[in-house]
Amino acid sequence: MTRTILLLLMLTVCTGCSEFALLASAGSVAASQNAYSKAFSAADFGVVITTKKDIKTHAYDKIKEAINERD
Repeated sequence: MTRTILLLLMLTVCTGCSEFALLASAGSVAASQNAYSKAFSAADFGVVITTKKDIKTHAYDKIKEAINERD
């Protein structure tokens, strides 16, 4: 629901944007093409292939685990 509202708001605000710009702002693969993003994407791809989870999910799980251990 929130994502739909956000996308509709972006479409309303960005009526002059091209389709490519809208896709990039929505978080698609073409969002950024500098060296750091390419390196992160390559590392993330390797992690997903070997563990079936991306880097963000691993970080979230570790943080959640640390919070549960603290309590």
